[in-house]
Amino acid sequence: MTQISSSGQTETATFGGGCFWCTEAIFKSLKGVEAVESGYSGGKLKNPTYKEICTGETGHAEVIQITFNPAVISFRELLEVFWETHDPTTLNRQGADVGTQYRSVVFYHSPQQKELAEKYKAELNKENVFGKPVVTEITALEKFWPAEKYHQDYYENNSTQGYCQFVIVPKLQKFRKVFKDKLK
Repeated sequence: MTQISSSGQTETATFGGGCFWCTEAIFKSLKGVEAVESGYSGGKLKNPTYKEICTGETGHAEVIQITFNPAVISFRELLEVFWETHDPTTLNRQGADVGTQYRSVVFYHSPQQKELAEKYKAELNKENVFGKPVVTEITALEKFWPAEKYHQDYYENNSTQGYCQFVIVPKLQKFRKVFKDKLK
């Protein structure tokens, strides 16, 4: 999906890599990323709430929807950050967060995104990059449901909160070392 913004053409990517508070903070730091919105996708319930998806029974994943300028950062580069900043080898789990809502997933918006994601995943598995198979789900985006307002910009608005200090800050520190050339 290509849109026109004040800075030129943009595209959309949707990733689930565990808790959306963590992934939102990471992707908002990238050059070429114009917006990141936390939400839910991949489930059977219309307009789900956080409380509902936390049961693990709706089928939704916590995801982020990224609006990016492909002239500055490519979808492949976003995939690189995605796979490097979570564990794509654990099914329905990221660290202490357990359940289908925390699964590793790429919701593609076009046949090109699907092809790139599948090719990249196959390369990671062929090269045994993680020492275990990548189990990331790659599926078409059907619907994105924005999360409640208090989930948006969570790290930015709650950086001193315990979860942010003990989970998000270490992830951000590692991310900033590995991807320092891609930071805003």
